[in-house]
Amino acid sequence: MSTQTTTATPTEPKHLSGAAWALALVPLLLLGAMLSYLVATGGGLTQLASPPVEKVSVQRVSLPKAGIISVEVVNDGPQEVTIPQVRVDDAYFMFKAEPSNTIPRLGRAVFTINYPWVAAESHTISLITSLGVTFDHQIEAAVQSPLPSLSLFAQFGLVGLYVGIVPIFLGVLWYPFMRRLSSGAMNFILALTVGLLVFLALGTWLDANEFAQDLPTFWQGIPMVIFIGLITLGSLIAVSSVRGGRESTPLGISYRIALGIGLHNLGEGLAIGAAFATGKAALGTFLILGFTLHNITEGVGIAAPIVRQNPGLKHFVLLVLLAGGPAIFGTWLGGFAFDPVLATIFLAVGIGAILQVVWEVGKLVAKDSARLGKPTINWLTLSGLGAGLAIMYLTAFLVKF
Repeated sequence: MSTQTTTATPTEPKHLSGAAWALALVPLLLLGAMLSYLVATGGGLTQLASPPVEKVSVQRVSLPKAGIISVEVVNDGPQEVTIPQVRVDDAYFMFKAEPSNTIPRLGRAVFTINYPWVAAESHTISLITSLGVTFDHQIEAAVQSPLPSLSLFAQFGLVGLYVGIVPIFLGVLWYPFMRRLSSGAMNFILALTVGLLVFLALGTWLDANEFAQDLPTFWQGIPMVIFIGLITLGSLIAVSSVRGGRESTPLGISYRIALGIGLHNLGEGLAIGAAFATGKAALGTFLILGFTLHNITEGVGIAAPIVRQNPGLKHFVLLVLLAGGPAIFGTWLGGFAFDPVLATIFLAVGIGAILQVVWEVGKLVAKDSARLGKPTINWLTLSGLGAGLAIMYLTAFLVKF
């Protein structure tokens, strides 16, 4: 007697018909109806309703000319806010609000205040809502905001050149020296590059969080940084996997290192430009020298993967521009039109890009260690990693102010 076993064969899913899509909309329609009910009735607890919650975030304060203060605010509370009064240094002053002094939820307005501010002195601005809630902002030292001009445009560009392109170019000049190093010494340099990139990733994370804390609450700044960083990292890994298992070329890794460093330097440029625009920093030789010394090792990291090949002068020029050029753009953007949202997004993308490059360079270290007959983590690579972290940490003393 034999038994016959039948195996169910998987069936292809049916194409979705119009009725199926209509069924998918039913939960959404019911959810909309419930939300409408909750908004209309207050959830049935109207007798326990509390006073309205008002919240305003000051995004930017500028001093376009003598006797004028411009304040840009965002309403990040749950309902609209009306600001009928503005006080500066304990006195009320006339102002004009564009588009209106009644700001809808998630809306923004610019308040132009007629106030004879005094250069280099501190001033306190208070925005007073119709319910009497006060939101204060401190101008630490009043300095007229820079107005766009060809001269200032060139000056900001030079600042970005000094802190971005120049140090990276100087670091790349070590390329001929590195070509003469032994395999063991180059493995040390690659491990040092990993240390540089890990420090840059951490520094970019801290800079992004600093910008994110100034965002209106509804942006959820720190989670946004984490999500964008992870999405960028995953996207770059997915793009890398399209190669069908082929290893990354050394030149390709150098370009990705340059891209990650460029996004980091964009954040540096934004911070510098914004500081100059608000009078919080002065352009000086010490600051320029500090950034040059701190960033010169970035050129070493870019050149390290391609020491066994000569990609040609054109690629070296493109690598230096890709890594250092964003510092110029960031200085322009920070000085003339600083936007903390864009700054946060750029830096978050930079975190993901740098982490992906850490993985790529780490694989190069493992491959070279295997070729030398050593484990990936050995005294040579460990000392290189530590040296990279130490160099970036110590030179950062000159640029933290």
